[in-house]
Amino acid sequence: MTDAGSESDSAPGSVEPEAGADGAPDDGSHEDGALAELGYKPELKRTLGNFHTFAAGISYISILTGTFQLFYFGVSHGGPAYWWSWPMVFAGQLMVALCFCELAARYPVAGSIYNWAKQLGGPHVGWLGGWMMLTASMVSLAAVALAYQVTLPQISSWFQFIGNGTGQTDAAANAVLLGGVLITFTTLVNAFGVKLMARINSAGVAIELIAAIVLILLLAAHITRGPVALTETFGLGRGESLGYFGAFLTASLASAYVMYGFDTASSLGEESKDPARNAPRAILRALLASCLIGGLILLFALLSVPDLHSKQLSADGLQYVVLATLGSTVGQLVLWCVVIAITVCELAVHTAGIRLAFAMARDNNLPASSLLARVSPRFQTPVLPAILMGLVGVCILLINVNQPQIFSVITSIAIIMIYLAYLLVTLPMLVQRLRGRWTPGPGRFSLGRFGLPVNVLAVLWGLGMSLNLAWPRAAVYNATGPQHWYLRWGAFLFIGIVALGGFTYYWFVQRHRTGVLAAHAAGAGGDTTP
Repeated sequence: MTDAGSESDSAPGSVEPEAGADGAPDDGSHEDGALAELGYKPELKRTLGNFHTFAAGISYISILTGTFQLFYFGVSHGGPAYWWSWPMVFAGQLMVALCFCELAARYPVAGSIYNWAKQLGGPHVGWLGGWMMLTASMVSLAAVALAYQVTLPQISSWFQFIGNGTGQTDAAANAVLLGGVLITFTTLVNAFGVKLMARINSAGVAIELIAAIVLILLLAAHITRGPVALTETFGLGRGESLGYFGAFLTASLASAYVMYGFDTASSLGEESKDPARNAPRAILRALLASCLIGGLILLFALLSVPDLHSKQLSADGLQYVVLATLGSTVGQLVLWCVVIAITVCELAVHTAGIRLAFAMARDNNLPASSLLARVSPRFQTPVLPAILMGLVGVCILLINVNQPQIFSVITSIAIIMIYLAYLLVTLPMLVQRLRGRWTPGPGRFSLGRFGLPVNVLAVLWGLGMSLNLAWPRAAVYNATGPQHWYLRWGAFLFIGIVALGGFTYYWFVQRHRTGVLAAHAAGAGGDTTP
C-alpha cells in the first residue's frame, strides 16, 4: 500500500476518468494489472456493463423481497413507528458502503470481502472474513428461497402442492419444495455463465424497479391518514426496562435484514468492464435506490392500509396491505412482481457466493481448491461451486420441514455473520488509516479527508448492529414454545462454532497449503481469457 499523505487532497466521493499513459480511455488492462498486483491472472470474461453491476447489487438487496418478507416483523415489534429504523439502517450501511467504494476502486476483484480483508488485515483475517461470508451465503440461499412460500400461495392455492396449508408441517414442507425448484433454477443459470445470469438478472431488476415505482404511486393514491401515523407505537415496550427503545431495536432488525449485499456489485469486478469506476458507482446507486424506493413503499403502505390496527398487518404484512388496498387483481399483479424479485435476489445471492468460493479456492484456501477454482473453458465461469452451493442450499432447506424454529434462528445468524464479515473489512481498514498505510488508487473514488470519520462510523455501526442482531431475544430466537436456552443464545453458539471450528481447521490444516494455485497465478500459462 502507498503512503496515505495524498488522501486528504482528494475531494470526497470524487471519481476521475481512467486513462492510459497516452490519455486514451482504459481498455481493461488496468484492471488486469490490479489482478496481477494481487498475484492472479485474468480468467473470467469481462462482459458486464454499468447496469449489470448495478443490477447485481440491487437484486441482492431486493427491496420487494425484503419488505414483503419482513414488514410484518417490524410492525409486530415496533408498530408503525418502526419505519424510522429504515433511514437509521441506511445511514449506518452508507458508511460501510462508502468504505467499500474506495476498496472496489482499488481492488476490483472476485470475492471482494475475502480479498479486501486479506489485503487489509492479512491472510488469517481474510480467511475468517471469507469463511463467515461463504457460510452466510449458503444459508441465505436457502432463506431467500423460502420467500416463495410467503408469496406464491397468496397468489393462488394451486401453489400449495403439499396439503392445504392448514396442517402443522404443510407450509414448511411446501416451502422446501418451492425453494428447491428455485435453487435448481439459479444453479443451472449460474452454471451456464455470467452472461446468461446478467441478462436474466438485469431483466428481473428492471421489472422489479418498475413494479416498485408503480406500487408506490398506487399506494400514494390510496392514502387514508397523515404522517402522524408514523409516531404510533401501539404501546409496545410498555413495562419493559428499555421501554419503547427496546421494542424499536428489535423492530429495526426488519430493516437490518434487508439493506446488505451491495458489495455484490464489486464481487463481479473481474467480469465487469472498467470496474474501478463502475463498481463504486454501482454500490452507491444500489444502496441509495433501495433506501428511497423501500422507504416510500413502507411509508405509503402504513398511510394507506384500511385498518392500521388489523391483526393481519402483523401476520401477512405487505401482502395483506396490497390486497386490501389495491384489490385482488392489481394486488396479484404486484405479488407476481414480488416473485420475480425473489427469483433475481436468489440469483444474485448464488452468484456472489460462487465468486467468493472461487476467490478462496484460487488461493488454495478451501478443500479440493483445484477443482473449485477451475473455470469452465466453455462457459467461462466456475461451475463446481455453483453446483455445490445449490446442493448445500437444498440440504439446509430440509431443516425447515420439521424444525422451522431452528431454521429461523440459523437464518438470523447468517445475517449477523454478513455484518461481522463486513466488520472484518472496515476494522482492518481503519487500522491501516490510523497507521497512514491506506490511500485509494490514483484518480479513483476517494473519500478524501472524510475517509477517517466515515471509517470510524462504519466500524461503530458494525459493532453496534451486530450486537443488536445477536442479542438473545425470545422474539427473534425462540418466538414460539417451548423455550430453549440454546435457541436464545443461538447467535453466540452458532457463530462461535462456525468461526472457531472453521478457523481451527484453517490454522491446523489449510494454513499450511495456502497460496495462489499455479494454474491461476499471474504469469502462468494457459490463460483462458478470450
